[in-house]
Amino acid sequence: MEKTILSNLERLGLELPEPPAAKGNYLPYVLSGTLVYLSGTLPTVGSELKFSGKVGDTQTIESGYEAAALCVVNTLANLKEASDQFRRLSRIVHLAGFVNGVDGFPDSPKVINGASDLLVKILGDAGRHSRAAVSVNGLPLNATVEIQLVAELSAN
Repeated sequence: MEKTILSNLERLGLELPEPPAAKGNYLPYVLSGTLVYLSGTLPTVGSELKFSGKVGDTQTIESGYEAAALCVVNTLANLKEASDQFRRLSRIVHLAGFVNGVDGFPDSPKVINGASDLLVKILGDAGRHSRAAVSVNGLPLNATVEIQLVAELSAN
């Protein structure tokens, strides 16, 4: 799967950044048995937040979709490290997506589709996952989207 992931990233014109460092007293990921729990990532490039503000106000569903995809790129950087350069990656199990939306924002699934669609483009069927897509009243740094993943790794 490792070569497929890397070739799909290249085909899509995507380059994984250095794994984002934790910004507090937590770890970027935790291994538990064959599961890896990945902390939430924001739509950043380097140290710059690329998407801030609420969907339905300063951001659109389309820009939120892009923000969710960028979060996945950052999360994959941590997953690459956690999975021995993707060699041990079996599949994505669960995605939790949080959308900084205006009060009553009903379309968080449309925004989080940016993350889900990109995972399937990169990983194929191994990128299909269960999911939560929730609109919230605020996110760290006023980010537009935050994404968390749980992935399954092979035993060795």
